[in-house]
Amino acid sequence: MARVPLAALSTMPNRTWNRTRTARTRPLPRLELAARPRPWPRALGLTTVVLVGAWLGLLVVGNVRAPVGPMDTTMALRPSVTGGTKINISPLGDLSLDSHVAPVRLEVNVDRLDPERSQALVDHPERLSGLQDEVARDVGHGTLDLAVRSCVAVVSGATALGLAVYRRPRRALAAGGLALALLAASGASAYATWNPKSVLEPRFSGLLSSAPSVVGNARSIVTEFDVYQKELARLVTNVTKLYDVTSTLPAYRPDPSTIRVLHVSDIHLNPASWKIIGSLVKQYQVNVIVDSGDTMDHGAAAENGFLDPVRDLGVPYVWVRGNHDSRTTQRYLERMKNAHVLDDGRAETVAGLRFAGIGDPQFTPDRSVVAGSEASEELAGARLASALRDQQAAGTPADVAVAHEPSAARETDGLVPLVLCGHLHHEGTEMLPYGTRLRMEGSTGGSGLRAVEHKYPAPIEASILYFDRDSRRLQAWDAIRLGGLGLTTAEVSRHLADENQPGATRSPAPSSGTVTASP
Repeated sequence: MARVPLAALSTMPNRTWNRTRTARTRPLPRLELAARPRPWPRALGLTTVVLVGAWLGLLVVGNVRAPVGPMDTTMALRPSVTGGTKINISPLGDLSLDSHVAPVRLEVNVDRLDPERSQALVDHPERLSGLQDEVARDVGHGTLDLAVRSCVAVVSGATALGLAVYRRPRRALAAGGLALALLAASGASAYATWNPKSVLEPRFSGLLSSAPSVVGNARSIVTEFDVYQKELARLVTNVTKLYDVTSTLPAYRPDPSTIRVLHVSDIHLNPASWKIIGSLVKQYQVNVIVDSGDTMDHGAAAENGFLDPVRDLGVPYVWVRGNHDSRTTQRYLERMKNAHVLDDGRAETVAGLRFAGIGDPQFTPDRSVVAGSEASEELAGARLASALRDQQAAGTPADVAVAHEPSAARETDGLVPLVLCGHLHHEGTEMLPYGTRLRMEGSTGGSGLRAVEHKYPAPIEASILYFDRDSRRLQAWDAIRLGGLGLTTAEVSRHLADENQPGATRSPAPSSGTVTASP
């Protein structure tokens, strides 16, 4: 048996005690884990670096100069919530297209018109036939260059910002890779949601008089995929003509087979409305005007002189009574040769379309009827619906119904393809359950004296409706929005009607929709 030296035995308790004291002073593993930073702040910080760096990269080096036909343009990608395409045509304004849904928007700036190329196009109109392929090829090359440059821009921007923030090459490269993946995902989303027909439904902001020439004619409604190329070539051609003419803009030449209807409503004694209406009639070569009521404010005989400009508009004026229009107002209009007053379901054929309408049963300025009486509005709509059924039975169905209040207009669902109304001072469109399209106009008078009651003046709104002369069905409409009192802005947006809409043939049950009446 081995013997342990006495000196060694005397030192063992001290070593054991030292080991115990050392173990007690060591940090606990649980405390070490608690001291580590949480992953969420790190991920949020990295995401911020990727987004900001990618945006800075696109902003600094993400632009591409590309010729498109006779124009020199600059293309760029910009962050966006809804996506789409914006074409800036200085000094005419800009076009917005709902071309795709992605977190990036394509911006195209028309920098200038090349004098030689544009003059050759004007001097030799036969070259317009090949412009479609040329524009499509130019846009394709420009888009490819933009895609490559954008990839380099987002990777460089995110990597550079990551290196500045983290000072670690590995973390910076991770930021660049994530930025590239984000751009690729955005491109995939844009490709999956690409809508070539968006060029037929632009929103134009700028000079009102040039808008019809830029957006083209509503007759050009097709379903082939190459519609984008064709309409883009048309846009380039029209912009070329607009730039070429310095003193006057080219006149709008609509298709002769299209019936153009100007829908106005709620003028409310605004004298400026007549100048706007006259300008729209001339610029769009309108065939007939439809006024869905509230032309007056109090309906007094003293206001009747306000209606005299109707005689000088040069086109038929279809009118229904609003809740601010009196019977005195109605009788005054009935004596005008070009006025067609519709009431109690009466129908008339004007400019190739058959209109049927009814006046508002309420007259609120004198407070003789409680405002917002939905029952009376629905009864009026029921009378209009009954008249529409009788006209269908007689073989003379109406093409368009007109009422002032939306509650009355809803009662015509299933009996007419289109019903027009106003009253609420904002525009809107709704497909009713039985196939009737309800088109509500805003205030063409900018709400009259009410324009100064709010922080911002109410806009002036009107619409140009395009009908096929053979089928008498709505093809498209241009919603026109002008800045209100003291403003000079203008916006025209093109909307297409559903070509496959079968029309209204069934008789619906009574509508239960309700709206809030204006004062």
